[in-house]
Amino acid sequence: MRMLWLAAVVAAAGAGCTDTTSAAGGPTQVAASQTIVAFGDSLTAGKGLDDDEAYPAVLGRMLRAAGLPFSIRNHGVSGDTSADAVRRLDAALAESPAIMIVALGANDGLRGVPVAEVRRNLETIIEAAQARKITVLLCGMEALPINGWEYTLAFHRLFPTLAEKYNVPLVPFLLNGVIGNPRMVQQDHVHPNAAGAAEMARTIWPYLQPLALQIAGVATI
Repeated sequence: MRMLWLAAVVAAAGAGCTDTTSAAGGPTQVAASQTIVAFGDSLTAGKGLDDDEAYPAVLGRMLRAAGLPFSIRNHGVSGDTSADAVRRLDAALAESPAIMIVALGANDGLRGVPVAEVRRNLETIIEAAQARKITVLLCGMEALPINGWEYTLAFHRLFPTLAEKYNVPLVPFLLNGVIGNPRMVQQDHVHPNAAGAAEMARTIWPYLQPLALQIAGVATI
């Protein structure tokens, strides 16, 4: 189990950025299509997958099926830490998204980046987005206890603490249902396969859908 967990955390290591755009629209569309930015590492970029298999593309299809007027831009870069993401934050904000999915931390946890530093980086990202009236959806990540249990526990507590501080919804664990499941990872036993990416989208959807409905002004029953 330790090696399976490590393999999943290492999923943030790999090759470059993939920009995936999924058109949205449908019978409940009430305004011109707005943008959602998925901002993360290889889990977002979809390393080893076709563009339309990465979880942002899957979410784009889910939004379209729900008739919600959003397109998704994939700003995932494999291997990125939270500090790397801060350095390219302006490019993501330049998309003028209505929603930003922030899915970072896998590489930080793997490399033992001090939790205080990860916190500062994520705070920078969230505060920059909120200053532009962008709705943030934060995705939680865990750290393997290779850096000690105190580090692992502090890392685990980081994401709920940020969600409470900034009043943003939190996906408790992005890789829920993927960790330790050989049917959800590629042959390298590290990166989620298409089924794993789809599972990640299903994990995010219950938190993303209400935000999209609210922003789109679609009434719910």
